[in-house]
Amino acid sequence: MANAEREERPERPAESDGTAHLFRALGKQIKVLREHAGLSQRELGLAAHCGEDLVSAVERGVRTPQPDFLERVDQVLDAGGVLSAAADEVREALARSRTRHPDWFRDYARVEAEAVALHDYSNQAVPGLLQTEEYARALFTQRRPLLDEETIERRVADRLDRQQIFERWPSPTMTYVLEEVVLQRPIGGPASHARQLQRLLHVGRMRTVTLQVMPTQREEHPSLDATFILLTPKGRQQVAYTEAYGHARLITDPEEVRVFSERYGIIRSQALTPRESLTLVEKMLGEV
Repeated sequence: MANAEREERPERPAESDGTAHLFRALGKQIKVLREHAGLSQRELGLAAHCGEDLVSAVERGVRTPQPDFLERVDQVLDAGGVLSAAADEVREALARSRTRHPDWFRDYARVEAEAVALHDYSNQAVPGLLQTEEYARALFTQRRPLLDEETIERRVADRLDRQQIFERWPSPTMTYVLEEVVLQRPIGGPASHARQLQRLLHVGRMRTVTLQVMPTQREEHPSLDATFILLTPKGRQQVAYTEAYGHARLITDPEEVRVFSERYGIIRSQALTPRESLTLVEKMLGEV
C-alpha cells in the first residue's frame, strides 16, 4: 500500500521465496568490499552516483540492490564482476516479487512501477516514499493493534525498497503537497523528526520532484476528507488511489479521476510555492 500497509498483509514475496537472503548476502559483500577499498558509505555513494542512505540501507539488507546499482558499485570497488554477476538473478527476483503481490495491492504496485507521473496529497503522515527508515519504523511500532518485530522489519524494508523510484531514469514527474500539521508532528521523537525534515529538504530539492506545504491557516480547502494519489501509467490514462482506515481503492473511472485531479489542482494553487515550502521546512528544522 502507498502509505500504510493493511494488518492482514501477507508475508513479503522476498521473504517467502528466499530472495531476501540473496539481498542480505549482497549487502554484506558490498560492505566488505567497500571497507577493503577504504571508502566510507558517503564516498561510495558519490562515486556510484547514489545517496549515502541507499548504500547504508543496502548493506544492512533493508533495501533491494538494483541491478544497475550492483553494476556501478562493482566497477567502483573493482570487484571483478562479483557483484555485477548477481544482476540477472536480482532482476529475476524483482520480476517474481512484482507478480506475486497480494490481490489488494497488486493493481497499485503495477501502476506505480510504470508511472510516468505521480502526484500525492497527504494530510495524516509523511508519504511512504518520502519517509526515513526511522520515521517508518516509529509509525509501524506505534500502530495498534501491535505488530510483532518481524512484521515491523518486513514492512520497513518494503517501504524503503519502493523509494528506489527516485533513482529511475528517466524519472517520473513527482509532486507532493503535505499539510503543515504533518511536518509539525514529531513522529519518533525530536531526533527522528529532524532527520525526517532533512529528508524532505533533500527530496524537495531534486529536479524531478516538486514539494509544497499547505498552511494550516488557510481558510479554504477543497479536500479535507482523505489522502489521495494521482498516477499516470506510461501510455495510459491517469488513475487515482485512495486509502482510508486500511481500505485501498484504485480508481480508473475517468469522471471520478477528474474530480481528484481538479481537487489536486486547487490544493496546489492554495499551497505555498515550492521555494516558500522549502524555506518553511528549513525554519522548522532550525526550531527542532
